[in-house]
Amino acid sequence: MQRGFYYAVIAVFVLAALHAPGRIGHRFYCAAGAFFALGGFGVAARQVWLQHLPVDQVPACGPDLFYMMDNFPLKRILEKLFLGSGQCAEVTWRFLGLSIAEWSFACFAGLAAYAIWLAFNPRSPAR
Repeated sequence: MQRGFYYAVIAVFVLAALHAPGRIGHRFYCAAGAFFALGGFGVAARQVWLQHLPVDQVPACGPDLFYMMDNFPLKRILEKLFLGSGQCAEVTWRFLGLSIAEWSFACFAGLAAYAIWLAFNPRSPAR
């Protein structure tokens, strides 16, 4: 899910750069970028929360995404993806003491702050 939100934020920023919108379009692109960044922030926050649960409280692991896509209705797939499972609680890699989910959490916060800053920046090219 986080990867999908990264792709969405990148797509919005690239489209905005290529389009070079006016004032209203600029604000729209900033709002869309912030929206997707905040969505990724929420998903990353959920994963960080799962990673910090005590082992006995971690939810049971469910099936992988490909199995769910073949066998579950869309509503159930989205529910499973957003609620997460025990598999999300595994920390297999760390850099400077933070897991990938924690780095992602920080990056999404930075991207959202940047998009909001761009929307209200008085030096913005769209003004």
